[in-house]
Amino acid sequence: MLAILHPDTDENSEEYRRTWDYLSQLPGIELNVNTIQGQQQKLTEIYLLGDTLAVDLDQVAALPAVERAIRISEEYRVLGRHADQKRQTGFSYNGIDFSQDTLNVLPGLCAVDNPENVEIMMRAVHDAGHNLTRMGAYKPRTNPYSFQGYGSECLPYVFELAGKYDIKVIAMEVMHESHIEEIDTALENLGRPTGVLLQVGTRNSQNFSLLKEIGRQSTYPVLVKRGFGITLNDSLNAAEYLASEGNSNVIFCLRGMRTDFGAPHRNMVDFGHVPIVKRLTRMPVCIDPSHSVGSRAYAPDGITDIAHVTAQGIVAGANVVLADFHPNPEEALVDGAQALRIDELNPFLADINLAWQTYQKRCEIWEHAP
Repeated sequence: MLAILHPDTDENSEEYRRTWDYLSQLPGIELNVNTIQGQQQKLTEIYLLGDTLAVDLDQVAALPAVERAIRISEEYRVLGRHADQKRQTGFSYNGIDFSQDTLNVLPGLCAVDNPENVEIMMRAVHDAGHNLTRMGAYKPRTNPYSFQGYGSECLPYVFELAGKYDIKVIAMEVMHESHIEEIDTALENLGRPTGVLLQVGTRNSQNFSLLKEIGRQSTYPVLVKRGFGITLNDSLNAAEYLASEGNSNVIFCLRGMRTDFGAPHRNMVDFGHVPIVKRLTRMPVCIDPSHSVGSRAYAPDGITDIAHVTAQGIVAGANVVLADFHPNPEEALVDGAQALRIDELNPFLADINLAWQTYQKRCEIWEHAP
């Protein structure tokens, strides 16, 4: 069972104390508090864990600090919607709203290679009127002899340049809890000029120890990529691992499924699952067209395959786009074949904006449908 408190409830208030005292005395019930900080308000949820069938839902809903109470299903206990369409989705981080009603684009380098290219990329993002990017410092590779990323060595100049160009959030994959410490140390030493969205890659979607470690920290939100060879349900449970440890500031990313049926694309594009994830959970949904398609091939209409599938995901309601760009894709150290060029950034963003307007118009049409 879940007790959702009135927005901005003060934990020192009389209403909160009376509510807590009542719930804490219920036999066989443990309480777990989850706080979601939005741009405008704070939302507190109290989870009742145990044999809640004997607990009267109406009595809980009538407590002074409680706005409403709902029974939760077994699946996605923290991140699930549980048939309650009024539950708050997403979160706010470093001045940026991530929710199922917003759209954010993170174009950037799949792998950081040198300060010059990082600065070119960040300047282009800034000049385009955006303040989010992706920068790969730690790179998991199938081949042990392939470039593995510069790691902590590149963090200082990446974060310093982010501050210079007013970049608010950088998506950055981590593969070990020590990477979080390195990121945190580098940010602290520079006075925290930017924010970091920790990324769990597809290879670590079932690395449960790592998921738990990331979930135990609340400083950084997390983007979890779908596992390339597991079911959607299994991947959503990977995100639930984070939330069960305390960090519910999670974005779920669709990045394509590993199968030959997707050829000639790198993976089978799975963006048709965007509305399904939004229906089942409260997480903002991200799409990764670069790793889904795997090349910057152009269709006969002059539009890249990457732009085409991006529009498909946006029109279906995607909230975040993670895309690879590079000043010189032929020289990129990782995945250069799928990186769009810097001069393609503005058309890409304009195309996304058009698709987002189309999605909003679609919502208006169905809102007034009989």
